Amino acid sequence: MNQKDEHYFNEFSNSNVKFHTVSVSLRKHLYIFKTITGIFSFKKLDLGTMVLIENMILPKNPGILLDLGCGYGAIGIILAHESPESSVYLTDINRRALWCAKQNIQINLSSLKNKMHVLYGNYFEPFKNKEIKFEGIYMNPPLRLGRKAFIKLFEEIPIYLRKNCTFQFVIRKKMGSEYIYNYLIETFTKEHIEIICKRSGYWVFKYIQD
Repeated sequence: MNQKDEHYFNEFSNSNVKFHTVSVSLRKHLYIFKTITGIFSFKKLDLGTMVLIENMILPKNPGILLDLGCGYGAIGIILAHESPESSVYLTDINRRALWCAKQNIQINLSSLKNKMHVLYGNYFEPFKNKEIKFEGIYMNPPLRLGRKAFIKLFEEIPIYLRKNCTFQFVIRKKMGSEYIYNYLIETFTKEHIEIICKRSGYWVFKYIQD
């Protein structure tokens, strides 16, 4: 792997530190994100995350929401802006990403910072042995780790998702969206799986918890 593609899902980065600013309009609101080398898509917000953000469905009532593998925090910050009465958790294993997420909460949501919780850990590790369940879990998964690693997450999703609530995620078609869809309907039946949209080569999925 070349240096510019250094694994953003590692805890620490060896790449030289360079700061960037990303400005982007999402759901009719302008956001400014501070980013840094060594994290995913630091020069601009990636298209998959944008497609998910523009099409994700928020719970009708305030609750506890999770941006799983948050990177520099775009999904979690938009969740909080769109549902300001909710508590939003953001988790990631990349220390630089977590630093950026905290900075970006301060930049974009200073009045809601007490409702935001940025935690270090791989996927659900920060919630092990804790009694917490979410009304919504949102994710742009790092499929460079492989489809099987992402599918394994579904063993834990029911533990942390409330009844009749959703796990929403985006998959690039050429990275296996059809494969994952077929796996999900075989495992959970079609009643549990919905494709929210197909746009620009990305599919946004919604898994509904019994």
